[in-house]
Amino acid sequence: MKHVVILGRGGSGKSTLAAKLCEITGLPVIELDKIFWQPGLEAMPHAGWVKAQERLVERENWIIDGDLGHYDALEVRLRVADTIVLLDFPLALCAWRVLRRGRERSDFWRWLIVYRRRSLPVLMGAIGRFAPNAELHVIKNPKELRRFVSELEQTVAK
Repeated sequence: MKHVVILGRGGSGKSTLAAKLCEITGLPVIELDKIFWQPGLEAMPHAGWVKAQERLVERENWIIDGDLGHYDALEVRLRVADTIVLLDFPLALCAWRVLRRGRERSDFWRWLIVYRRRSLPVLMGAIGRFAPNAELHVIKNPKELRRFVSELEQTVAK
């Protein structure tokens, strides 16, 4: 596990998981939201986003946390990933978490609501195309996530 991609709908806990995986593995975390979104929440131009990711994935090891929906150029990091964690948590849980953390724009809420129907099939297709040999973990709820983290802690401790 040297190149970890964490994906999932907003509010699923991608950043929290990235921090925990960093604690367990020592791999550095790269938060895509901090790089991609320009002042005023303007999206980075696509070509610039591809180049920025190409520089990021050249690093020796990393955990990349982020799912930018239709703005993304996912193939750049998937091609290098050896491990993919996809948090496919229920909408109600994610929406509650998002509401607790603050306000979001209407386009974010549209993406959140249609995530399973629109984004998830695109992600699964991209994973199959660009990362067929990566270890894929699709995690459906917090209990499964706790089990995944616990098993990883035990593996690393050995």
